Amino acid sequence: MSRRVSRRASWIAGLLVTLLVAGVVSYYASAHPDGLEWAAGRAGFADTAEDSAAAGSPLADYGVAGVGDGRLSGGLAGVIGVAVTLVLAGGLTLLLRRRDRQPAGASSSRD
Repeated sequence: MSRRVSRRASWIAGLLVTLLVAGVVSYYASAHPDGLEWAAGRAGFADTAEDSAAAGSPLADYGVAGVGDGRLSGGLAGVIGVAVTLVLAGGLTLLLRRRDRQPAGASSSRD
């Protein structure tokens, strides 16, 4: 006999795995520069790069400003990034669902 897993349990398990990857496994990601930085270094113009407008933001360089421990800083940045993404995606989903339920100009009575 197979046991059915509820939709809620699946969402919670997925969220926990996502937070684990963002908070713990992300620390072990490659420390090597990304492809653009690597190509700029090979071509000799990496030293001409300028900071982006977000360079002073609280989550710049995949870390949390003010947290001295690199592992904790990177993990927190990952978890915050996941949380912000989920809140934005969830809010957008709710807005679109609400809009789909009641089309513009539609009346609730049938003719």
